[in-house]
Amino acid sequence: MADMIQVNTSVYHAQAPRREDFTLQFSDKAITELEDILTHYPNKKAAILPALWIAQREYGGTITSQALGEVAIRLNRSYAEIEGVATYYTMYNVSESPGKNKIEVCTCIVCMAQGGYRLLDLIKKKLGVGPGETTADGLFTIEEVECLNACDRAPIMQIGPEYYGPVTETLFDEIIQKLKASSESTVIQQADEIVKVQISDQSK
Repeated sequence: MADMIQVNTSVYHAQAPRREDFTLQFSDKAITELEDILTHYPNKKAAILPALWIAQREYGGTITSQALGEVAIRLNRSYAEIEGVATYYTMYNVSESPGKNKIEVCTCIVCMAQGGYRLLDLIKKKLGVGPGETTADGLFTIEEVECLNACDRAPIMQIGPEYYGPVTETLFDEIIQKLKASSESTVIQQADEIVKVQISDQSK
């Protein structure tokens, strides 16, 4: 049985991968942020989550295999461990390359009762794509998600670091027009905001 297991050694590493196998892309700013974050943890393993947020921002909103390798190298962990953490949490974009704006629509119990699925149907109709899909222009990705912990504003959606709710058709149209006019990626903005919070919280 053991000899039937094949491992792609170009991707998976039992030990921390070698620097020469990966092109490190973190900016000077990202390296400084990671070094700052590391000073507040007992060991490098404890910094995996914030390091992944840095990677998501630095790699344009998606955690590629190169990004996983870079985090593994910088934290001296195995590739498999970093990949296991990144793929466990849905907040990291590992299995997908989202559009510039990821629209996360809550359909959990309270939002469902307040029209969460009607909102989701409205968004599908307006943008022409469904959950897990991205518009042809690359601007919007739709995701159906569990509770966003803002039940008082149901039905609610999250786009980048911003929460919107209760969402009506008029409000949705206003948000979409504003996002279309912006050159910024809310996916990258969200990652950057979370990194800033990590640093500011630890400096207190």
